[in-house]
Amino acid sequence: MDSWGILNVDTAAAAISRDDTSTSFRRKVLTIEKLPDKVLLNIFSYLSHRAICRMATVCKRWRMVAYDTKLWTHVSLRPEISGLHVGSLESLLALISIRFGPSLRYIELPIELITHTVLHELASKCPNLTHMLLDFSTAMQLHDFSEMQAFPTKLRYLCICLSEVIFMEGFMRKIYNFINGLEILHLIGTYEKVEEEEEEIYEVINVHKLKSATPNLRVINLYGINFVDDSHIDAFSSNCIQLECLAVNYCNKVTGSTMKTLFQRSRRLTCLLMNGCSLQSEYVMQVEWEKSSIQELDVTATDLSSECLIDMLTRIPNLRFLSAGQINGFNDSVLKAWIEAGTARNLVALDVDASDNLTDEALHRFLSRHGSQLWGLVMSGMPHITDQLWQSVLQLLTNAKILIMGTQERLGVNIHVDQLMDGIANSCPNLERLELRWDPENLRFSDKSQKAIDILRVKCLKLKCLVLSDGRYYEIVKANFERADRTTVVRTSTNCRVSNYYLLSNYKDLIFN
Repeated sequence: MDSWGILNVDTAAAAISRDDTSTSFRRKVLTIEKLPDKVLLNIFSYLSHRAICRMATVCKRWRMVAYDTKLWTHVSLRPEISGLHVGSLESLLALISIRFGPSLRYIELPIELITHTVLHELASKCPNLTHMLLDFSTAMQLHDFSEMQAFPTKLRYLCICLSEVIFMEGFMRKIYNFINGLEILHLIGTYEKVEEEEEEIYEVINVHKLKSATPNLRVINLYGINFVDDSHIDAFSSNCIQLECLAVNYCNKVTGSTMKTLFQRSRRLTCLLMNGCSLQSEYVMQVEWEKSSIQELDVTATDLSSECLIDMLTRIPNLRFLSAGQINGFNDSVLKAWIEAGTARNLVALDVDASDNLTDEALHRFLSRHGSQLWGLVMSGMPHITDQLWQSVLQLLTNAKILIMGTQERLGVNIHVDQLMDGIANSCPNLERLELRWDPENLRFSDKSQKAIDILRVKCLKLKCLVLSDGRYYEIVKANFERADRTTVVRTSTNCRVSNYYLLSNYKDLIFN
């Protein structure tokens, strides 16, 4: 009788019309609790670690999934970067054992968590750790490392954020024997914190000793270090025969006096980034450019002469990436000589930001010859370059992935942004990043702007980032993309800037912070 009763109930339930089906029954079927753990784990993998920690407080099952070591392979414990704050060393040591373990590949540690005990645990419990960032930038004193006997031995990437005043040789001496497998080294200085008043400069890390411990480096990034000079570049080149990429951006003591030796020793060097260095033309002209393997070069904001630029650009045979903005010597004669030499035939990225001595005619002539091969073009910071030039060359930029245009200066002419957006959409189907730096007051658009924005959004499906200055037009474009569920594309220039650096061969290796 009971079995018949059950059968009758099931039959009756099946006979209920869809309109009368219990809402609670349907909700029970569709609830997230029905998802398998592996599906929930995949969902969690799209969240930040801060969000995952919040999810762990929902229930025991979610806590178990949130603490799965697969979600903790890349960890930043710097609160200002990730929002994660570990309150004590004991808590971190527990995390290393329980949550990180063999799955951990990348970790960022702030100064208060960099102790010999923590480093011992990482070496012991995280055998697959290959990427590490140690942030000493706010340090006023270091922990005692005299008892440190172990350090992760499989590191391929090491980033050290230097302090302004703390000498680190005691710490470095302890790790030299463990880092000979390094392929990528970042030493990050305090360039952005330097005040205008001259202060005594301390060499807080011994680069000459460090280079002896790291013979296998492929990528070296010395960023904004006020004590780095040409002797340090010479030191690395003498020992790192595998060197492919050297970046010394904002190291203003670098003059280029050892560049000739650098290229003679480092035959594999294809990328040299020297933005903001104090390069002297005579040293740059001594380099045997025609014998080098250089393909990517950044000499932005240097004082190189027109003669030097012509000499260099006409002798580099395979240049594919050039950033040479903010240089008074970069003028029409340089572009003309470059065209005539034929050495721009492999160029895919060009940045001439704030090159006021380049005319519309010279740029148009250059782009008529080489525009179709360019993936990235930066013609910003020049008041005389308006939407008229861009409209005339857009049809030549069919392969463009990155475009940066406009100036923040208030102009005496208006920028008709609707026609510009329409031209970009119809000419650049592969566009991934676009920045318009014009002042919002100079942008003119109509009530039909939505149509031009729609065309850009629909035709440029690869667009990842569209940067505009704050203003009414920014709000219109942002709302348009958000209605199409592309919420992360449109950004304000206050928080985001676009660069051709995305096109560098070693871009992923050069990322820090």
